[in-house]
Amino acid sequence: MSIPKPVYSPPFNVTRASHLVLTVKDLAASRNFYVDLLGFIVSNEDRDTLYLRGVAEACHHSLVLKRGSGEPQVERVGMRVFSEEDLEKAKVFFDKAGLPAKWVEVAHQGRTLHVTDASGAPIELCATMEVKPRLLVAFAQHRGAVPQRLDHFQLLVPDVQKACEFWMSMGFRLSEYISPDGSEELLFVFLQRKGNPHDIVFAPGEGPRLHHAAFAIPESYHFFQVCDLAAEMGFAANIEFGPGRHGPGHALFVYMRDPDGHRRWISRTSRCAGTRATRCSAAGNSRRGGNGSSRRAALPASSRAHPRAKASR
Repeated sequence: MSIPKPVYSPPFNVTRASHLVLTVKDLAASRNFYVDLLGFIVSNEDRDTLYLRGVAEACHHSLVLKRGSGEPQVERVGMRVFSEEDLEKAKVFFDKAGLPAKWVEVAHQGRTLHVTDASGAPIELCATMEVKPRLLVAFAQHRGAVPQRLDHFQLLVPDVQKACEFWMSMGFRLSEYISPDGSEELLFVFLQRKGNPHDIVFAPGEGPRLHHAAFAIPESYHFFQVCDLAAEMGFAANIEFGPGRHGPGHALFVYMRDPDGHRRWISRTSRCAGTRATRCSAAGNSRRGGNGSSRRAALPASSRAHPRAKASR
């Protein structure tokens, strides 16, 4: 196996991670957890759907919770493209790849494209979305961890190499990877479009399955605040363990479970808070490489860097 080469002229322009759509068993319990405890802002809600965003986000939603009748699942992983023309180009790209894409109507979004990627993950692309006032300095509305904005997704897939090749063919850049010593096998890959360490991460596991969706938070003290609130609001049993150390890119973090059993992951160094479904680790020694992301400073001396690729925002 080998590391795919960057595509500097992608078939269409994905700009960033956009939103996540989840189904939940109890919408009221989920509202209590995500809004009253963690501090997400409600953009809209009805009997069956809750549209949430961070305080720094102007777009209508970055997290959508839908009432479901079965087991909770990920309905869609959303990506933003630059223009309506890019949506047309995306449809052509997926159709040629043997992954038929279809146009759908989605509330509060412009024209939207649904497709299943090469790993079987349900993807949603849109270029426009309704806008709402940013609430970054509306301090009276800040609660809990004060989530700022969506940062990235991590998915578990059975073939990380295949996922990496497919997403890099769409113009995503490899900012870092993890592989066993003495091989080029890709165990974990960190891919980006907006110029930060990653917009989407692929790790080995049964799937496709969501590992976590991460949101930025403003300050480290929000860890302790949200843990105190969780205990006071009856979510103490949901705290798996309190503020601790994680690793490169996410030095401080907290785990807690939401009402549907998914772990909530809150991290400060890359300033993220997210939903974590399962643990995932690679057996044996490994090395990490990248193309110059900010996380390399925290890596061990045995790390090997991959030549830096030009960032695309």
